[in-house]
Amino acid sequence: MEQLKNLDEQLFLLLNSWGSESWDGFWLIITGKWYAIPLYVFLLYLLLKKLGPKSTVLVLILVATMITCTDQLANLFKYGFERPRPCQLEALMERGRFAAPRCGRYGFFSAHAASSMALAVFIGLLLRTWYRYLVFVLLFWAVLVGYSRIYLGVHYPGDVLVGFTLGALIAWGFFLLYRRLNSTFIQNRQP
Repeated sequence: MEQLKNLDEQLFLLLNSWGSESWDGFWLIITGKWYAIPLYVFLLYLLLKKLGPKSTVLVLILVATMITCTDQLANLFKYGFERPRPCQLEALMERGRFAAPRCGRYGFFSAHAASSMALAVFIGLLLRTWYRYLVFVLLFWAVLVGYSRIYLGVHYPGDVLVGFTLGALIAWGFFLLYRRLNSTFIQNRQP
């Protein structure tokens, strides 16, 4: 286990060192909540266009529930494992770059990575019939969000990879739930 932690720390220092002050603002925007609103509006438009209003309402309910699940699971893990974030460790403060204005206490696993990956996989699966390359664009966006957490110094790569994995698994489960609910309650109802 100690070797895995050391590897994670070394990989963090490598990926984190690629930063420079001139790029800090960009990565702070990527990790922020509000910059992605145009993406969310665009995805909502595509959902309405291809799935219709009833199915889109179901999707919105499931997305809200899915994001809540990823966030709460991340909190459970953070306080269960109590692994300090890189920005909390004196030994790393001298060797890393820390551009985030705030640094939480614990970081295993990244809720940003889990939530962005969950959204990317879920929406990508829902719309793959009509937009087969959309999932790759959304996955690229999720990877940017995940890397931003390493760049800013608030997560190790392992935190991000576990977040990506759990986010994708949760999204798959919610996609299966959507298919069942949509076929049972939405598509089978008579107007």
